[in-house]
Parts: sequence; C-alpha cells; structure tokens
Amino acid sequence: MTDSSDPVIYVDADACPVKEEIIRVADRHGLVVTLVSNGGLRPSRDPMIRHVVVPKSADAADDWIAEEVKEGDIVVTQDIPLAARCVEKGALVLGNSGREHTPETIGMAVAMRDLKQHLRETGEDRGYNRAFSREDRSVFLQELDRICRRSKRP
Repeated sequence: MTDSSDPVIYVDADACPVKEEIIRVADRHGLVVTLVSNGGLRPSRDPMIRHVVVPKSADAADDWIAEEVKEGDIVVTQDIPLAARCVEKGALVLGNSGREHTPETIGMAVAMRDLKQHLRETGEDRGYNRAFSREDRSVFLQELDRICRRSKRP
C-alpha cells in the first residue's frame, strides 16, 4: 500500500523506450506510475499503474503532467521544455538516458535544445538521434532507482 506522501512517477509515455523499466523500479519501491499519452498504450490491471489518455494535440501530455506534478514527484521525459516546467515545480526529473535535470542544469539543457532546434531549422543539423543502447537502459535503471530512494527520504 502506498502512503499519500509517497511521490508519484509521471511518464511522458508516447515515445518513452523505458516504460517497462520504470514499472519494474516503481514496483520495487511501491510507487504509483502514471503513464500519460495520446493513446495506443495497453491498459494495466495493476492498481499501481495509471493510464491517462490526453487529446492528440501537440503538448497535451506535457501540459497535463506539468499541471498535476507536485514537489517531490518524479517525472521521466525527453522533452526539455516539460523538464524545465517540472524542475521549476520541485519535481525530480529524469531523461530516458538517465540524465537528471536539476535547477542547476536545466538552463543549459534548454539552451542546447534551442541551439539544436535552430541548427535543424537552418539545415546545419539533420537531427538524427543515436540508437538507444543496452548501456543507456542500464544507466537509466540505476539513476531511476537512486532518484526513487532519494524521493522517499523525509
């Protein structure tokens, strides 16, 4: 049974490659996972896993998560603007690669995202992302476990 003061893990789930890993770690820590998507995810019978389906508009999932998240919750997203909004609210934010976004690091992440977007728009960068590796998955698991432990401390 979860304590109402336990953090919730919110997942920007549409293109998240680590959903199963999140569910495994959350189960070990007894935390509720809320998967937010535009649809297409198979519902779970596990009462610790909630599915929220939002309209198919551009930032609907991001807006829903940013509205619901509270200080101490955990957010998993690759979306840097969403990460910035959640960090501002006091959430612990982790990218799919295992990189934590903090008040100290989010400014640089936003600046790099904006620069890369500009380079893509001008044709200087094709915007290819490297493949998600087994090592990435391992780093993510370690970091999520660490953040879950940290989030449950008084």
